[in-house]
Amino acid sequence: MPTGLVALLDDVAVIAKAAAATLDDVGAAAAKAGSKAAGVVIDDAAVTPTYVTAFTPDRELPIIWKIAKGSLFNKLVLLLPGALLLSQFLPAAMTPLLMLGGLFLCYEGAEKIIEKLGGEEHGQTLDDPITDVPAFEKERVSGAVRTDLILSAEIMAIALAEIADRPLLERGIVLALVGVAITFLVYGAVALIVKMDDIGLHMVEHRRTATAKAIGRGLLRAMPRVLAMLSVVGAAAMMWVGGGIVFHGLHEMGIHAPADAAHAVQHAVERASGPAGGVLGWLTYAVASALVGVVLGWLVAVIFHGGQKLLKR
Repeated sequence: MPTGLVALLDDVAVIAKAAAATLDDVGAAAAKAGSKAAGVVIDDAAVTPTYVTAFTPDRELPIIWKIAKGSLFNKLVLLLPGALLLSQFLPAAMTPLLMLGGLFLCYEGAEKIIEKLGGEEHGQTLDDPITDVPAFEKERVSGAVRTDLILSAEIMAIALAEIADRPLLERGIVLALVGVAITFLVYGAVALIVKMDDIGLHMVEHRRTATAKAIGRGLLRAMPRVLAMLSVVGAAAMMWVGGGIVFHGLHEMGIHAPADAAHAVQHAVERASGPAGGVLGWLTYAVASALVGVVLGWLVAVIFHGGQKLLKR
């Protein structure tokens, strides 16, 4: 499984095991969870800032806080009890449900690509004039929380799989621990990214040393490019995570050919690349997952919007 968010799911499994083994010391378990979960920031922080752009600086942190609260609600109120009930009474349903979530991520990413390529827009976008700021803010927060739900479901499912033999109460405590730690890490990093330009402006206006002012000017010049890059990376992350979930789900259901083919290409690249084999191998699997995500997302978008048009007629 590749690095980034998808590979971090393996780390989340380690978090779950470590936390389950040290539940008598909740503080130690939380520290282990936090240190291991830091990698999730890479992909989730690439997706979330795109939901905060186009707002005035005074609304950025409140919007991130709303999304973070939605993320905690997703993990602790929706996913945690649902995951525990499914693992207890219907474990076979976990994989199909996660695959549906993966398809939704593919669809979300495909929508962004279709709109960027000049296709039909669905809902208000950042290129449109914002006439109703509260409604637009609510729409952006809802979109971010929906995307977070899928990513959180995958994290919770992998953690649960690693502690499935534990008592029900113990599973619940470990999942809550993992969910809270990851949420604060992810959205703390997102807040830092989004406010970096304000930090740069403060350094330019209020710092006295030439070095500090130069760093501030560098941040001001760099952040628009960083946020634009994160927008692209965020759409790509949806694709490769969604495609990777589908690969893994098919493998769990006994359909091994798609994942085996992607892994075969990955291993071939690793063997041919020498010292860079690890990175290039991961990149190969990520690209394969993303390509599958693009195709699946496009198909879901065509079916969904075609169905909408038929219903309107």
